[in-house]
Order: sequence, then structure tokens, then C-alpha cells
Amino acid sequence: MLPTRVIKKTLNTEKSCKECLIRNIRQPQDDQQWLLTCIPQYLGFSGSKPVATLLIYQCLLHWRSFEAMKTGVFDRILHAINSAIEAEHDVRTLAYWLSNLSALTVLLQRSFKTTRTTLSTPQRRRFSSERTFHTSQTSNAGLAYLGGQSVVGATGLPQVEAKYPALLFKQQLVDLIEKVYGMISDSVKKELNPLLELCIQDPRTSHSNLAKSNTNGLGQQNQLAHWLSIVKVLANYLDVLKANHVPSILVHKLFVQIFSLIDVQLFNRLLLRRECCSFSNGEYVKAGLAELKHWSDNATREFAGSAWEALKHIRQAVDFLVISLKPMRTLREIRADVCQALSIQQLERIVGMYLDDVNGSNTISAEFASSLKAAAREEANTVTTFSILLDDDSSIPFSLDDITKTMPIIEMADDDLLPFVRENPGFAFLLQRGE
Repeated sequence: MLPTRVIKKTLNTEKSCKECLIRNIRQPQDDQQWLLTCIPQYLGFSGSKPVATLLIYQCLLHWRSFEAMKTGVFDRILHAINSAIEAEHDVRTLAYWLSNLSALTVLLQRSFKTTRTTLSTPQRRRFSSERTFHTSQTSNAGLAYLGGQSVVGATGLPQVEAKYPALLFKQQLVDLIEKVYGMISDSVKKELNPLLELCIQDPRTSHSNLAKSNTNGLGQQNQLAHWLSIVKVLANYLDVLKANHVPSILVHKLFVQIFSLIDVQLFNRLLLRRECCSFSNGEYVKAGLAELKHWSDNATREFAGSAWEALKHIRQAVDFLVISLKPMRTLREIRADVCQALSIQQLERIVGMYLDDVNGSNTISAEFASSLKAAAREEANTVTTFSILLDDDSSIPFSLDDITKTMPIIEMADDDLLPFVRENPGFAFLLQRGE
């Protein structure tokens, strides 16, 4: 039997532990409410680091929420973020949250130790800005796991044994990244679609007007007004994304996908409208494409990268329209040097509608026509289902691993949150070490 003094000491220790546990459960509630109040506000950046991301991450670390078996804080944070996104659909707000969500998710990815519990992520899902976001139905108990101190990993971040609510939180952040990316993409498309309808053919421009405008810089600029409007839209979006420090891989993927949309829209319109398949119209479209090339080159490879390559179908179709000495070209030469990406069926369609409204010469040689028909028959026999029109790929072109591998290490420093804490002293606990 234990001595009375030992029993009292044991009871006091148990009481102290219970009080400590209660404090860990209840005390963060007021702090959590402060955090939820701050999340919808624009908190800006510390250098290139989103302050809202640093605030959320540091709070969750301090509260040991990642190690909690049950907690409602993640649902409340997700609801606050989603409400802020839905309240403002302008591109600046969307870019701000795309930056924050990406940085926060990468911080979690680099902080969570590898566990047996994994949440699978379907690859290349199709996105839609109409997708509804649902949070998990976890309890508000807030019971934190209190064992052990976190160690620091190779990225300089503490390594924690994340429990299921934290893993689910990370997956839901990925869903939000995809949602916001889709909303930005839809916004760009909405602005570009009316312009693309005007860019495949300028009905006000005849060949004689084209020739005159080529000798007059101002006239040529007026003729390419729709193309220059497209460039302006792209430049505006790039400026906003860069100003909000959106990861370069997401910016790059977005513009590759947008250029692919331009390729699909212009190429399909070319195949469906005979009046677009003329030499003079080919010159008009080629001049417009040159404006896109100039913009993508100036945007640097980091952000625009291989976007120009995504225009291969319309570029090659236009190259065929304006290539000289067509009657002297063989099918082999055209396919090898000009139209590598086009199928025989697509090339046959363009050839069948082509009009040389400048020289009035024969389109192709008899040998070319014969070879093209033979190749078309052969392709028809080998391909069971085929459409000459292109499809727009609206799938998600990136994964969390893509973002994590390309995002620089995010160094955590007190200075990042110091200006915020000075204005919001209730968060002073984030700057206290070893307490």
C-alpha cells in the first residue's frame, strides 16, 4: 500500500495533468476565433511568402492541431477560406488565394511525416468553377495529441505525426487549389472567347486592304486590334499572378492550357469555315500568331515556357495556307516540313477548302492530290473513330507533387509575422519560443 504522502502527490500530479489538458483543449478557442476573423482579410506578403499562410500554419503548429485525433479547427479554417473565395470572384482575389493555398499545402506536405494513412488523389481530374466544396464533419472536441517534441526536417520545418483530420485537411486544400485554378482558367477563357471569334477572320479586311495596311504601321496595328487585345488579356493575368506570387509552375501550366484553348478554337473554326482557308486570311492569322509569340518570348520561359508549342495545329495549318510554290510540293514534304501535327484527314479538309485569292494559281499538283487521297483512304481503314476537330482538354494539368518539387524552401522567421503581430497583439504567442 502506498504511503498517504505519495498518494496525495500522485493525485496532485494527475490533477495538474488534467488541468493542463483542459487548458490545451479550451484556451485555443479564443485564438481560433481571432484567426478565423483574420483569414478573410487581405494580409499581404512578407517578401514572396503569403502572411495568411504563415499565420495559419504557425497557429496550427502551436495548437498541435496536426496531431489531434479529433478537431474542428480545420473545418472552420476551410469554411473561412472558401467563404472568402466565393465572396470575391475577381482575379486578384483568386490569385491571392491560389498563392496562399499552394504555399500552405506545400508546408503541410513538407512537415507531415510519412505514415501508413494516405489519401489518394485522382490524377488529372477535370476542373470546373462550379464544383461545390464540402468540408468534413469532424467534431469540435479539439483533443490534441501531447506526446513528444517535433523534430526539424531537411526543409527546416518541424516534422509532425499528422493524424487523419490533418491529412484530410491537406487533401481538401488540394481540392481548393484545383477549384481556384479552374475559376481563374474559366475567367481567362470567358474574356478570350469573344476575341477568338474575331481573330480567325477579319471580315472588314480584303486582300487590297491587307496590302495597304502592311505598308502602314498604324494600319497594321488597327487590323490586329483583336490579337493585341488577346495579348493585353494575357499580360494582365500574368501581372496579377506574379504580383501575388503564385507558384511559377501553376502560372506556366495555366498559360500552356490557355494557348491550347486558343489552338483548339482557331483550328476548329478554320476547318469549319471555307472563307478562312485563303492565302490572305492565312497571312492575317500568321501576323496575329506572331504577336502571341512575341508576348510569350517576353514573358520568360519560367512562366510561358512551352505555351507556344501548344499552338502547333493552327500554326501548321496557317503555314500551309501561306507557303509558296504549293504546286511544286509533294505530300511527303508538306507532312515532314510543314504539317507534322496534322492528320491526313485534317490536311485533306484544309486542301479541299483552300483558295489562293492572291495569285490565283493551282493549289496543289495532281501528284499531291493523288497521294493525299490514297493516304486518306489508308488512314480511314486503320482508324475506326476519328474526328478532324480538336477537343479542349480541361483536366487538371498538375499534382501536389509537381508544386512541392518546384516551390522553393519556405523559411520560417519571426520577422515574417512581426508587423502583423504588432497590429494584432493577441497573436503574440506565435513569437514566444519554448513556452
